[in-house]
Amino acid sequence: MKKLAIPVMIITLIFILVLSLTISSKGNYIKIPQYTNSHTKAICNSENFCQDYEIFCEKEEVIKMFPITGAAIQFPETWKDPRENKEVDC
Repeated sequence: MKKLAIPVMIITLIFILVLSLTISSKGNYIKIPQYTNSHTKAICNSENFCQDYEIFCEKEEVIKMFPITGAAIQFPETWKDPRENKEVDC
């Protein structure tokens, strides 16, 4: 039993070493978004279909936008967007 424990420990240590070197040399496997702030905003198209988006900004520039699933509404043809600022901005 003791003869088997040492090779298993050595193989485990080699595996952990190789795994840690692979992760550190290849960069981040878990992508952490690099942004300075984020917010949500409803964006409407020309047919008055409005959907919420999560907007990620880096300083003053939009870097990513993701629609928020299920957060949408279809307004009537006669509806006018009352917001002053309709632009997507940071």
